[in-house]
Amino acid sequence: MTNIRKILIALVLTGATALPLSIATAPVAQAASVEELNTESNQSLQKLYDTNPLAKQLSEDAKAILVFPSIIKAGLVFGGAYGEGVLLEDGKIDKYYNSVSASWGLQVGAQSFGYAVFLMTDKAINYLNESKGWEIGVGPTVVVMDEGAAKNLSSSTLKDDAYAFIFDQEGLMVSVSIEGTKITRIKQ
Repeated sequence: MTNIRKILIALVLTGATALPLSIATAPVAQAASVEELNTESNQSLQKLYDTNPLAKQLSEDAKAILVFPSIIKAGLVFGGAYGEGVLLEDGKIDKYYNSVSASWGLQVGAQSFGYAVFLMTDKAINYLNESKGWEIGVGPTVVVMDEGAAKNLSSSTLKDDAYAFIFDQEGLMVSVSIEGTKITRIKQ
């Protein structure tokens, strides 16, 4: 799916129809094929490992990894983000999920990014499997890693349920956050 189509979907999801765009005439976007999603997820995870040694270290102890290779976020007062990803267990793609968020406030622009969540405990996996959607910030503890936090972690200090890494940020919005994002299982 092209980035333009993804941005249009995000704008439609947010209700940002006040934009001087003819969203109503935009072509209906198709979800990425399973093969594309699998390939993009594996490539994104490998790129994360190559650029962030802590992510590689966490992968060795993680019980599962959620990978969202491409999230598109757009907004004009009202904003939204959407992307699809995979759950890897024992190194194999097991299930498919989407990531959706909405926001409002002083915001304008569009961006894309990816993120990976390393599920470290059975509690995190059980919550993902048993909930009707996991809202980040509710349920198991998720620590969003940045360079400063990553410098202070070692295998002996990793005590939280899940760790998230944001990567490949591009676009015109000032910040990115996964707080309040809802992750829901989808059929592929």
